[in-house]
Amino acid sequence: MQTVNIHEAKTHLSRLLEAVENGEDIIIARAGQPIALLSAYQPPRNKIAPPGSMKGQDWWMADDFDKPLDDLFDCLKPECEE
Repeated sequence: MQTVNIHEAKTHLSRLLEAVENGEDIIIARAGQPIALLSAYQPPRNKIAPPGSMKGQDWWMADDFDKPLDDLFDCLKPECEE
């Protein structure tokens, strides 16, 4: 793992990015103290499951899942303030 100071990182950013594209991680330091890690972007692993992907799996849904929520927010109405 290569360590570079901030000035060198600003001056040679293109070269450092090429190294990152080739799988290397770069530590950026200020006065010899590491402050940042320059590494390749990793896309998120969690993707939205396609429809039907839970087929055959056990799951449940509350009987009142579609109950109206009208009275749930009554406490936020101005007449409830005291």
